[in-house]
Amino acid sequence: MLPDLDKIKAPVADELEAFEQSFRMALKSNTRLLDLVLKYLLRQKGKRIRPLFVFLSAAATGGISPSTQHVAALIELLHTATLVHDDVVDDSNQRRGFFSINALWKNKIAVLVGDYLLAKGLLLAMENEDYALLKIVSEATLEMSEGELMQMEKARRLDIDEQVYLEIIRKKTASLIASCCACGAASSGASQELVFRMKTFGEKTGIAFQIQDDLFDYQPTNCTGKPRGIDFRDQKLTLPLIYTLDHCSYSEKRTIIRTLKKDGENRHKVGEIINLVEKYGGLDYAHDKMLNYRNQALELLDVLPASPALDSLRELVVYITHRER
Repeated sequence: MLPDLDKIKAPVADELEAFEQSFRMALKSNTRLLDLVLKYLLRQKGKRIRPLFVFLSAAATGGISPSTQHVAALIELLHTATLVHDDVVDDSNQRRGFFSINALWKNKIAVLVGDYLLAKGLLLAMENEDYALLKIVSEATLEMSEGELMQMEKARRLDIDEQVYLEIIRKKTASLIASCCACGAASSGASQELVFRMKTFGEKTGIAFQIQDDLFDYQPTNCTGKPRGIDFRDQKLTLPLIYTLDHCSYSEKRTIIRTLKKDGENRHKVGEIINLVEKYGGLDYAHDKMLNYRNQALELLDVLPASPALDSLRELVVYITHRER
């Protein structure tokens, strides 16, 4: 059964409320157009999973400090900026049930708003002299960009194997969750050894999360709002399909590649690929791999003292990697 998110948030509910207020203050501008776009962004409030990782990691490793609040805002600003930029890169018109920024105000404004959010986060860290935390987040930002470019490069040739796929999602997705957990621990005054352990915990959690997210692409309906087969349209080779390509016949492999290159928006042909993935066990293989990474992440928490925050951290890992088929 899927854990209840409100119960997961309970040990840090007050801190999350304070975060929400400070984050809203950070998204204010004296420029009319910018203020309008930022207010629109605030209406698209997500689940605040990344700040939650920051606060729970801090609470579980030593305690929440003012620096924890600062870095939670920095990371959420960074995350919001990457979503705005991603919509431009992917030519996406919707985000969380709303029109995307680029759909309403065109690409140029969307890019500039994303840049503003990045700059706002950097300035926030500088003003509070959170240099060590800024370094962790900056390294994650670098890896996210590398992961996105690596995926684009490989998508052109459709030559992604499992090792390359895992490296792409480690950089593109897991690095930010890793920075959340590392920054949370660092802001609590934890040792370098524990900060590194929490970073590894976040990385493995992030990899499991992305594999789980990729599995949603094979479901007729899912709780994320992600349309079925969108990865095929975008020529993205994810783990279920990579496994299938390694185990299907030569003629089936040619059919899959041809469909990805020319007919990724053909629902009938995409359905045939999904049938092949199910036939060769690609979904089960990816699910088992996801569970393996999730279990590795949870084991890394065994050294922490018992606390409500630790219990919530474990439940949060299960929450974001829950699978509905």
